[in-house]
Formats: sequence, structure tokens, C-alpha cells
Amino acid sequence: MYIKKAQKIVDSWISENGVRYFNVLTNMAQLTEEVGEVARIISRRYGEQSEKESDKDKDLGEELADVLFVVFCIANQTKIDLQKAFDIRLKTKKHRDKKRHNKNPKLH
Repeated sequence: MYIKKAQKIVDSWISENGVRYFNVLTNMAQLTEEVGEVARIISRRYGEQSEKESDKDKDLGEELADVLFVVFCIANQTKIDLQKAFDIRLKTKKHRDKKRHNKNPKLH
């Protein structure tokens, strides 16, 4: 995985172009806004809402990348190694949820 490298790239971009990080609360608001944009695309493109003409050209991948960018910002400014955290969480899920979803009748 390249999460650590992505965090460093974002940190370099902030220091070269962004002047400084927004404070954590501002970045949390930014993250909420970006997740809202993802939700809007998904609900209209894949859900039951009709898609507005102005939304048809929006790229879901780019919006998801915006979410990642802000997550990396928050991780950097709070000194979290997301690679390490992700690896720990994935290991937990592999053991805890190994057969959990196979037993879920809603998924079959």
C-alpha cells in the first residue's frame, strides 16, 4: 500500500501551495462537504433520485479523491500514520469478520 507516500505527497503540496493546513475543525467541515458531494452523485446516479443535468458530468472518482485528500490532511496534522492504522484495522477485520458476512442471510 502507498498510503504513507500519499500522505507525504499531500504534506508537500500543502507546504508548497497551500501555505498551511486549515485547522482540524475546518478540515472536518471540508471532509463533510466532500462526502456530501460523493453522496449526491451516488444517490442520483445509482439511487432513485433523478440526476440533474448539472451533475451528469461530475466524476465520482475525482470526488472520492477529494475525500482522500482531506483525510490525508487531517491525518497529517494530527500526526496519524494512516498506513499503520489501516494495516491494523484490516488485520482486525480479517479475523473478526472472517465468516461474519457469510452467515448473513441478507447477502445471499
